[in-house]
Amino acid sequence: MHIVLVEPEIPGNTGNIARLCAATNSELHLVKPLGFSIEDKYLKRAGLDYWDLVKVHIHENFAEVLELYKEHNFYFNTTKTNKHYSSIQYKIDDFLVFGKETAGLPEYLLAEYKDNCIRIPMVDDARSLNLSNAAAVVVYEALKQQHFVSLK
Repeated sequence: MHIVLVEPEIPGNTGNIARLCAATNSELHLVKPLGFSIEDKYLKRAGLDYWDLVKVHIHENFAEVLELYKEHNFYFNTTKTNKHYSSIQYKIDDFLVFGKETAGLPEYLLAEYKDNCIRIPMVDDARSLNLSNAAAVVVYEALKQQHFVSLK
């Protein structure tokens, strides 16, 4: 699987997601601008000693990701849709796209890819889940559907 973070802002969340990628053999894609340095001590601390197990790609913008991986499926995580993440039939090389912590994904992406927008169900009064928690929920659903191939 591929996890894409579009303009992540909080180093701890990105570090936690890097650790998730290491544990699930998923690739991590970071789309600039980043709200921190990739040398940030909080980023490294959150990822602990897992960074050498993660394949990290840094992209200048999201258009670059789409161009490089145009043959893949992309799923855009947002609270602004009714389609549940569990209703998708994921493939092993799909891209799970998450927006920045304070604003989510840009409206133009949600509009352009509205059929590929997914959400995690929650109560009405909850704004959203923490970014690293949301990534874990969705990636494990995708991997479950693949029968946790290459995991034990």
